[in-house]
Amino acid sequence: MTQDLLNKLRRGIRKPPHVIIKRIAAEVKVVLTRYSAPLQAKNLNILKETNCSTIDELWQKLAQRPYPAFLQPTLAAAELEYQELCPANREHILTKADDALHHRVNLLGSGLINLGTKINWHKDYKSGFDWPSQYIRDIDYNNPERPSDVKFPWEVSRMQWLIPAGQAYLLTQDEKYAEAVKNILADWIDNNPYAYSINWTCTMEVALRILTWTWFFHVFHNSVAWQETPFRQKFLHALFLHGNFTAKHLEYSDVNGNHYTADAAGLVFAGLFFGTGKLPQHWQKLGWSILESELPRQVFSDGVDFEASVPYHRLVLELFFLPALYREQCNLATPAFYRDRLIAMAHFTAAYSRLDGTVPLWGDADDARALPLGDQVINDHRYLCGLVGVHWQIPELNQACSGSLSEIYWLLGPQATHQLKTTPQRSVQSAGFPEGGFYIMRNDKDHIFIDCGPLGLAGRGGHGHNDCLSFEAILDGEHLISDCGAYLYTASFQERNNFRSTAYHNTPQIDGEEINRFIRWDYLWNLHNDATPSVQKWETNTQRDLFHGSHSGYQRLAQPVVPSRTITLNHQYHCLTIMDEFHGKGEHQITIPLHLAPNVTAELQTTNRWINLESNQKKYLITWESDVDWSVSIESARISPSYGVIVPTQKLIWQTKADGNAKIIIQIAPKP
Repeated sequence: MTQDLLNKLRRGIRKPPHVIIKRIAAEVKVVLTRYSAPLQAKNLNILKETNCSTIDELWQKLAQRPYPAFLQPTLAAAELEYQELCPANREHILTKADDALHHRVNLLGSGLINLGTKINWHKDYKSGFDWPSQYIRDIDYNNPERPSDVKFPWEVSRMQWLIPAGQAYLLTQDEKYAEAVKNILADWIDNNPYAYSINWTCTMEVALRILTWTWFFHVFHNSVAWQETPFRQKFLHALFLHGNFTAKHLEYSDVNGNHYTADAAGLVFAGLFFGTGKLPQHWQKLGWSILESELPRQVFSDGVDFEASVPYHRLVLELFFLPALYREQCNLATPAFYRDRLIAMAHFTAAYSRLDGTVPLWGDADDARALPLGDQVINDHRYLCGLVGVHWQIPELNQACSGSLSEIYWLLGPQATHQLKTTPQRSVQSAGFPEGGFYIMRNDKDHIFIDCGPLGLAGRGGHGHNDCLSFEAILDGEHLISDCGAYLYTASFQERNNFRSTAYHNTPQIDGEEINRFIRWDYLWNLHNDATPSVQKWETNTQRDLFHGSHSGYQRLAQPVVPSRTITLNHQYHCLTIMDEFHGKGEHQITIPLHLAPNVTAELQTTNRWINLESNQKKYLITWESDVDWSVSIESARISPSYGVIVPTQKLIWQTKADGNAKIIIQIAPKP
């Protein structure tokens, strides 16, 4: 404990003075909140804060305010239009709504489980661990000695699994949905007193509930079940406290990430929802000022989120986009620089999204969404192109949007959805994103995703992995080479470190060392910034694409080595060539793994001269040549397609001990 405190102090004093002062002030506030929180909750006069005389007056006033979602009930006259725009969406919603009414959830790899008649809001249902209901600073949720996952109660308390019940109400006007959601909200409020449960320990969780709860209000405000004044008082009181808590507990640091962005998004939503009054006005102005200042800091000018994770890129785009959409509904302008940066983010999304709707498993992933209204699978990000494209009228983004349009329907409405439905599709071309460090080679049958970017979170690590020079590959329509994903966070410190390690990525490893060293085994979101990436060449044309890059991660060794990788895609023959070169002195153990996608089988020929791959009855051949001898093997491996889920696969491993310089050329191509 003493050593841990010393390490925290050492890290703290290296931060800028204004950050230290702001952090100390925040800590003092947190200490005082232990005693003031119960009084704040008890003494809050929401009518005084919003300049209203009765709860019912406030209720009607809020109901008349704009909101950034499509909330018109789907009447019989519009039924055919809805079914045409979103085929099978109604059935999907009604099935998920039935699960929600019976407290059945499938979250974070749990499989479909029942939370029980009485939901335990403080329990990790996967491990069975139950956190005590006490002051937030007294709750230990990051304990390596137990397999509990705090993300589970957090995810349950986000209540995004209840959203289909709201959509079902809009579709059917059946009061059973309004009654069920009311009862669940009331139960949560009763069992999670302000600042005194596990579900207040992370401000981001509080902020994301603001998005969900404000949507619930606009869905159910006219329902019979929500007419009772005591419930209206309880709900609005709790929602106001969410805005108050978020403003007082911002997750600020010298380098901020998606948590701070979520906090700001929650403030904008809370402020615009309540509209009038000193505090709501302060919230929305503070939240928007944070978003305006953080967007150019967190997102490179080429549109890549600096946390070096594809799933978090999706979340961050939502967190920056939805508040802008809400403000525009309230006749507040979005600055050109803000709009242009989000458009750039959507272009990157279009580039990394594959034709089958999947995305590379790059960096961390915890299935996080801001306000999920669509029925697409968790790893389909194409709807983002449509949201940004149709809202700000960007034709090439509209042309890149495919798959389910339900997200667009429930956010922007039928007219926007019609526009995308009738927009002809166009293939996205190969593209480089040099600031973010990602390069995508693609055509109608191939998709190669290459990482040669900086360590995530401005060199801190964050949600980025040890994956410089790694790649994923689809060739001739088949997914052959895959990243391993992220799997778990605090539920297993060992697995957390495994899945972000060099060995779990398709990149050369020298002497068993990490590209970027772990600082400590229990620092789950920090790495030493050892590897500076460098791109020497990026060329793309109709015949071939070529990438050539290197990094400095192994220059720290006693006998330094510089790995460089050249990847070439032949568009005509769907042939991928990977040339790895190593420049240095002394003898080194070199390992090059390639993790196969789960549907791929591999057979190593006894001569150790080639490998046969097969995927969905398509056959491929891997050959290699080198100036040194390499041993080649096929070993078992694991891939996590989403949080908490793991599937078995295989990996190919090339190994050698070489003095000085070495080179190997590996080629993957369909069998003729």
